[in-house]
Amino acid sequence: MQAENFPKHWAADVLASDGRAVRLRPIVPSDADALVDFHSKLSERTRYLRYFGPYPTMPQRDVLNFTTVDHSSRVAFVATLGDEIIAVGRYERLPADAAGQNGNASHDGNSAEVAFVVADAHQGRGLGPILLEHLAGAAAENGVTRFIAEVLAENRNMVTVFRQAGYQVSRSYDGGVLSLDFDIDPTDALVTVRNSRERAAEARSVRNVLRPRSVAVIGASTDPAKVGNAVLTNLLRASFTGPVYPVNAEHTSVRGVRAYATVSDIPDEVDLAIAAVPAEAIDAVLDDCLAKGVRALVVVSSGFGETGEDGRSNERRLVHAARAHGMRLVGPNALGVANLDPEISLNATLATELPGRGRVGFFCQSGALGIAILAQASKRRLGLSTFVSAGNRADLSGNDLLQYWDQDESTEVVLLYLESFGNARKFWRIARRVARNKPIVAVKSGRGAVPPALATGTDIDDSIVRALFEQAGVIQVESISELFDCAILLGYQPLPAGPRVAVVGNSTALGVLAADGANARGLRSGAPVDVGAAASPSEFAGAISVALASADVDAVVAVFVPPVTLKVEAYAQALVDVVRGATKPIVTTFLAAEGIPEVLANLGDDGSPARGSVPSYPDPDRAVNALAKAWRYAAWLSGPPDNVVRPADIDTARARSLVAGWHAASPNGRWLSDFETAQLLECYGLPVAAFRGVTSEKEAVDAAEELGYPVAVKAMGEQWRHRPDLGGVRLDVVGGDAVARAYRDLSAVSGAPLVQVQKMATKGIGCVIRVQDDVSFGSLISFGLSGIISDLLGDRAFRVLPLTEQEAVSLIDAPKAAPLLSGYRTAEPVNKNALVDFVQRVSAISEDLPELRELVCDPVLASSSGAAITDAKMRIGAVPTKIDLGPRRLR
Repeated sequence: MQAENFPKHWAADVLASDGRAVRLRPIVPSDADALVDFHSKLSERTRYLRYFGPYPTMPQRDVLNFTTVDHSSRVAFVATLGDEIIAVGRYERLPADAAGQNGNASHDGNSAEVAFVVADAHQGRGLGPILLEHLAGAAAENGVTRFIAEVLAENRNMVTVFRQAGYQVSRSYDGGVLSLDFDIDPTDALVTVRNSRERAAEARSVRNVLRPRSVAVIGASTDPAKVGNAVLTNLLRASFTGPVYPVNAEHTSVRGVRAYATVSDIPDEVDLAIAAVPAEAIDAVLDDCLAKGVRALVVVSSGFGETGEDGRSNERRLVHAARAHGMRLVGPNALGVANLDPEISLNATLATELPGRGRVGFFCQSGALGIAILAQASKRRLGLSTFVSAGNRADLSGNDLLQYWDQDESTEVVLLYLESFGNARKFWRIARRVARNKPIVAVKSGRGAVPPALATGTDIDDSIVRALFEQAGVIQVESISELFDCAILLGYQPLPAGPRVAVVGNSTALGVLAADGANARGLRSGAPVDVGAAASPSEFAGAISVALASADVDAVVAVFVPPVTLKVEAYAQALVDVVRGATKPIVTTFLAAEGIPEVLANLGDDGSPARGSVPSYPDPDRAVNALAKAWRYAAWLSGPPDNVVRPADIDTARARSLVAGWHAASPNGRWLSDFETAQLLECYGLPVAAFRGVTSEKEAVDAAEELGYPVAVKAMGEQWRHRPDLGGVRLDVVGGDAVARAYRDLSAVSGAPLVQVQKMATKGIGCVIRVQDDVSFGSLISFGLSGIISDLLGDRAFRVLPLTEQEAVSLIDAPKAAPLLSGYRTAEPVNKNALVDFVQRVSAISEDLPELRELVCDPVLASSSGAAITDAKMRIGAVPTKIDLGPRRLR
């Protein structure tokens, strides 16, 4: 393909509905031969439905017309697999006509005719909707607002594509031709359909990795010291239920299994290929896999991004080539993948031993860390459903695994070890949905934990990550140990219905430690119940039974120290018996064991611990910490998902008109003036306290008289804002002489004649509300109290926009200093409802005006009568490309 001057972001790797990758890009003149070949392979029926009649060959003039476009009024995309075109879509802008001038929206100059055709062998893979999405995205960039399509009424498949796309389609018939007419603005229905298709395709792509029917090991060596031998050995030892094909050009068998010189030589289909070859040999592997139709590739080989810039360049080339060949890629430098479902029994990893089967899915990056994780899971008897160690995570990511686990009935808990974020906003969107059905526990490793060569995502401030995890319902932990502490609780016990904890045990000291730890973490625990060191198993179990039966108890902590002269098995059996079928969680410090001790396991049919097993912790503090995190997740889960609420009295049309005018005059962006900022905020029901800019004593006095006393007099200039310590403001000024004196003082201090006179707002607690554009999450809103102490301590709460009503409430309550708003000590409480309404209006501004790049309201004075702005500033700029919000694509 020759280089052409088309928008580079239009080229994208996408997933078909079967989970296989497809390359989508604008057509170029050098595609002429491939287009002719594509057309020649179409069936007569497909050509008839697309061109409304026989069209056996494509004349040269049509080839030239189809491949020569201006990427504006005439746009065309091709979907390719390798060097072959498998689908074509195009739109052509319709000229305005007399009817359009009279108001016919179909011919107003902003409409375009759209059409596409898919190769017969690739129909039913969802390529039509993908082409339509990307054509609509390109059209919107070029000012096209409406698509028109003419389809034969008998072409039911094409009619279905348009009907199920989420557009509001108008129809009309002319003979046997159906004319479809629809706006391409992304409605809620359209976004819902897009996300649903994305979810299904990404889940299917992971299914191709984790539930293959056959596996080829490329580079399967006869040398036990080689990686290829280890992978093959582990596959065979795990008794993978499908055929395993070693690929080795020098031997006819490896470990007693028939080997093949290339993947193409394998006589049957291959779903998954494991590549254990040197980095320089990977290109030949990709070509071989394409010819064979391999669906997914796991690269355990190193020598890519972890080696430096050259390696990163090779890694990007590898991803591009794998996707162009239709495959999803795990790795490179991956430990591998595993599925413990006995119907699959897949161990395509370098780890010789796997944990037992369970209902926990685990994703991590580092191979070395993955081995340690698997060892820890085995030690604690934490059963896994599936495991993926993605290495350099060049393609398949935690986002893809979340999509899969959301639909996987064998997975009930999701564990993530995230060394970096790729598409962070997409992670937040997916996790927020998945967490409603399954708990997600995540470690986000700190800065510096990942070598620079492996930093494949964005480094995000830890305080933002914590806040956004909380907003999405993700349980964040600080270490692998804490990750497992939560996993064994969530994987084997029910969630607590409330924060009330009963501590029962035979050790006063441990009981007190457990109760104190629970209270310190937001749980509520009374005095521990001590049954005494000499209590019998029945007495111990009886006390626990009473606690579980109490209507005042939501969870139980059982602390147990074994009596010196008695065997512990009887106590363990009594504990297991009494909690069997319990609807309240119970954790224990039984023998200071870690995980699921054999004596506390409720074994399933396969001999692995099942639900009802009692998790044990080395000390009470770790037990109640896991219980507290489970309770906070349960509290988040118990709140019904609410909707974004737009406050009343918003003048969106005027706001957009103002911003359009300012942006047209300053296409590179700029800070708005105080007056412009006040105009825009007024459109959203957020008036700034009235002010005037003055340049003389007389103007200052006249302004004060007009505004009404008392007033504030402020020096202008960025260096004076929010710096009362510099003496640039005079408050509660009353009388003409006082205003004149304040003007003289401030103009002298600032060295400038321009001074601001402002009506004094109702006194209150100063708050700061800010909207900032984050490169990872998009627009974020932050809230905190004004002042140097809050700034110094970083006491700010963050949320992703737009805000739901409950998120707006939680944002106001989130800062550590938030109790001041509720009337701390003798202070009068502020009207927090006014602050909630305020941030909802700010949320609406951000959603309506993508040109808004930054907004700061500081201070917002919160009082019992409401919330008043005394100072605000805004910056506008170019609308950022929000890939996650546009047509579907792989990152």
